[in-house]
Amino acid sequence: MKIKIGNIELANNVILAPLSGVTDPPFRRLVKKKYGAALVVSEMIASKAMVLKEKENIKKAGHNDAAETYPMSVQLAGCEPDVMAEAAKINEDKGAHIIDINYGCPVKKVTNGQFSGSAMMKDEKLAAEVLEATVKAVKIPVTLKMRMGWDHTNLNAPKLAKIAEELGIQMITIHGRTRCQFYEGSADWSFVRKVKDAVKIPVIVNGDIKTFENAKNALAESGADGVMIGRGAYGRPWFINRCAQFLNGEKITDEPTFDKQLETVLEHYESMLEHYGNEVGIRMAKKHLGWYSAGKHGSAEFRDKVFKENDPALVKSLLKNFFDAQMEMASSIDPDLQKTA
Repeated sequence: MKIKIGNIELANNVILAPLSGVTDPPFRRLVKKKYGAALVVSEMIASKAMVLKEKENIKKAGHNDAAETYPMSVQLAGCEPDVMAEAAKINEDKGAHIIDINYGCPVKKVTNGQFSGSAMMKDEKLAAEVLEATVKAVKIPVTLKMRMGWDHTNLNAPKLAKIAEELGIQMITIHGRTRCQFYEGSADWSFVRKVKDAVKIPVIVNGDIKTFENAKNALAESGADGVMIGRGAYGRPWFINRCAQFLNGEKITDEPTFDKQLETVLEHYESMLEHYGNEVGIRMAKKHLGWYSAGKHGSAEFRDKVFKENDPALVKSLLKNFFDAQMEMASSIDPDLQKTA
């Protein structure tokens, strides 16, 4: 069954999670256009920052890619209903197709300093006021991402989900941990079923989905309509598409060969340099290069070299040499081997 967010129908049921410092416009374009994510969501943007520093945060939101990454979802965080409403309207006017509200971020500077993110789950009245103001401010669908609750003595996601649905929220994503767990322990996919049972709108399960079996089990345990993948896409954006194929019973595309992986890495790298400029782009790309090389032969030596290099041409040369070495090693073991491991 296709997921519908208001009047927007998604192509499949695998969504890329919003991740600060990771799911920037270059990565979202790659995952959406090349690897078929049903939906990609921007990095979290503070609503007050969006209002006060519109130009800077519009670039972060990636409105120039709205057509290429349709449907484009911008995630906002904040605790002031009027400011959240204004920030949502700015994004709608700039071309966003969906506004996503963040009640899930566990980071202390967000929850303590700004009383937003998952801290909103501690104040259901204020949380409802922010949801209502945001929904009323725009004509496009508004969605919500949250955790199970602040801690295990306050597991109020089902209650907040019902409130959100009544106020016009069109889809809810649940990360199967509390705020106080941060990313420790294991995601509780079975808890998400309580949210699914409380509402009629689509529910998405999130947390610890890194394999096909994880995705299958998360859906089975939660009863959710789809999965949201975050860290599982680090260094392998192609996992999104392959996971969607697996869940939909389609023929699963082979893991990309090393030459195809190199093609993706170089495309991503060039896109980051174009988006940020060389100085910032080189720095921002380093974590991605680390993830792309992880688990491969000679990866530690490669990372030691590439992390010190600030010349884009030399970085690309190091990348080519590294992936060429993977291909040569795979061929020496078995000439007919798919060169992916």
